[in-house]
Amino acid sequence: MALVNPHGSKKKLMPLLLTGKEREEEIKRAGKMKRVDITSKESGDILMLGMGAFTPLNGFMCKDDYEGCIEEMKLRKVDPGTMWPLPVTLAVDEETKKSLKVGEEVALYDKETGDLMATMKVEEIWEPDKRKECELCFKGAGPDSEKFWEVAEADHPGVQQIMNSGKYYVGGPIKALSEKDFRQKYGDAYMHPAVARKLFEDKGWSQVAAFQTRNPIHRSHEYLCKIAQEVLDGVFIHALVGKLKPGDIPGEKRMECYKALLDNYFNMERTVLGVYPLEMRYGGPKEALLHGIFRQNFGCSHLIIGRDHAGVGDFYGLFEAQEIYDRLWPGALELKPLKIDWTFWCKKCGGMASLKTCPHTKEDRVVVSGTKFRRMMSEGGEVPPEFSRPEVLAILRDYYQNLETKVKIKKGAFEELK
Repeated sequence: MALVNPHGSKKKLMPLLLTGKEREEEIKRAGKMKRVDITSKESGDILMLGMGAFTPLNGFMCKDDYEGCIEEMKLRKVDPGTMWPLPVTLAVDEETKKSLKVGEEVALYDKETGDLMATMKVEEIWEPDKRKECELCFKGAGPDSEKFWEVAEADHPGVQQIMNSGKYYVGGPIKALSEKDFRQKYGDAYMHPAVARKLFEDKGWSQVAAFQTRNPIHRSHEYLCKIAQEVLDGVFIHALVGKLKPGDIPGEKRMECYKALLDNYFNMERTVLGVYPLEMRYGGPKEALLHGIFRQNFGCSHLIIGRDHAGVGDFYGLFEAQEIYDRLWPGALELKPLKIDWTFWCKKCGGMASLKTCPHTKEDRVVVSGTKFRRMMSEGGEVPPEFSRPEVLAILRDYYQNLETKVKIKKGAFEELK
């Protein structure tokens, strides 16, 4: 059997990253173009567009694709009828909007790092209804959905990003020019979809499950991956290393955790570790669909979806990300969800279990939330060994202790200055 096709009607990868002489010439041309500064989120989107992970998009969405995306999860212009659940947009402020002209080419620079990320042909400039966008993209079925605008602007990172960005959107095709320093940081784990596909084919895999993660892998996550290995050819542990929300663990430290876990507890004949540079939207069910799209582009036939996939706070139902896949129209996505119930260590079962398999009570289960875990680590508390492997806990304990020391030093220095 062959791998699943890339997403879209053409069924082929469409990377936008220039290389070699073509890239050098475009960089020279960019020096004569108008400069537009962009956010880390937009830089992450350019990286995904560049490597072909966002196939079949050819750049930042114009109005037709944007409206089709938020209203019916379908592209209308670039690849009409193709499913796309969350917009990929470039926001600019009033001053920048006044300086732009439809039809001109501009150079896009990351405003935090100064990196030249891409050139872009401006095809359209418009003012979106951002409240409508936020409601259609981020309003879920969780408890907070009933009071969405009372809490979203303070508590939902995706809503905050949209509402705090520029008033106007600029759409048009891009030519990607940079990959930043991800390859230097992450080596071969930073791979393009074409590379992942070749790796899977060389292994003889056709049924591959992607595991999405932005955190260190604890025992429940490990259990999900090993379920996938039991029923499919292999698992692609695919970690997000783009910008995260405050309090999340940096990508480099998480890579230490992943490698320690894989070296000691995984069959590497059935495991591939990769990273990707996207910035989280925290879009729950719709982000689960986006995760499915680009994992299909990477060659994955399945996406592991457990409890509260890509969620934040109480904005989404615990299994809403699984349910949205059931509502897709036929042919919307070749990749399928691998749905797994809430998992945990059960003391009476004597091992990992789920709500589908365990007959015991919640008092018998070891469940540690991410918030509780971070607090226990930062305070030097004991984390139950059933929650995470000792090699991973050792790395994280060292990280949190050093973090606490740095905070104390910083506070002390500030008090001295006062």
